[in-house]
Amino acid sequence: MLDRAAPGDVSAPLSIWVVSDGRVGMENQALGLAEAVQRLAPAGISVRRIRWRPVFDKLPSALKASWMLDLSSDSTEPAADEAWPDLWIATGRATLPMSARIRAASGGRTFVVQTQDPRWRSVAYDLIVAPAHDRVEGPNVLSITGSPHRVTPERLAEGSAAFAQQLGALPHPRIAVLIGGRSKAFDLTDAHAADLAARVAGAVEGAGGSLMLTFSRRTPEAAKAAMTARLAHLPGLIWDGAGANPYFAFLHFADHVLVTEDSANMAAEAASTGKPVHILPMVPLKPAGKFARLHADLEARGAARRFDGRLEPWTYEPLDETARAARSLLDRLAARQRSR
Repeated sequence: MLDRAAPGDVSAPLSIWVVSDGRVGMENQALGLAEAVQRLAPAGISVRRIRWRPVFDKLPSALKASWMLDLSSDSTEPAADEAWPDLWIATGRATLPMSARIRAASGGRTFVVQTQDPRWRSVAYDLIVAPAHDRVEGPNVLSITGSPHRVTPERLAEGSAAFAQQLGALPHPRIAVLIGGRSKAFDLTDAHAADLAARVAGAVEGAGGSLMLTFSRRTPEAAKAAMTARLAHLPGLIWDGAGANPYFAFLHFADHVLVTEDSANMAAEAASTGKPVHILPMVPLKPAGKFARLHADLEARGAARRFDGRLEPWTYEPLDETARAARSLLDRLAARQRSR
């Protein structure tokens, strides 16, 4: 039986395969949606990671076949003693050739969900959970603010336990600073990083607060060095990538969250906490486009504002878009089961 709060009427337990190329940021989208489904209905989750052999990786999705997968890939077919999953939740370009064929391969048993805009054979999936800022349309499309993710109050509390002694005694306001890096749309030069660090330092010092800063894999080393040199004197923690990742702990203990404008995922995750989200500018390489649309959406919902150097608190209803996507998914799955 489903939990009372769960939508639809889906037979349980469900089997869910989460499929990605294994990159953390990608995998967490599909895994976050699967975990949200699991909170609503009994389900088992199996994580599958696939990669294409380098010689085939750049081929169009329509030309790829399973024999082209790298030998390190997990199987995308059930073993002899198991059935096709009830739900296939995938994300990323690498998964598209397999996602587009699973519905037929499973004889219609598997409900196929793709997160992000697939930009190829959109009708091949039962549901596309796409960021609203990508402007994807179709009867099988559910638009949400940002992307699915794994951030929940429970997970933040769990992730904060290992850092409670180190972060729990920091002076308020505690400022979490989430720094991205170079991408197709933005850059983070060492000069701009130094300027951002000076602005952040001024805000933290002016408020008498503390700093909790983390960089991403895309942050240039020169930018890291520039920011660390300017901010190291402040009370708090600058994570250098060694040891346990304090990301969830930072979001848990923060009074304010500052996030660079290049990351849609970090902005949406921060907005799920209900804490003020301040958007830090980057060096634009092309028109902001979808990022501007996302930030406008977050601002309209009261979650985010452009960073102006002040740390004035405000409140809003925390975004819960991953849960909304999970409820819609279960509703659609139940409707398909009833139509059989």
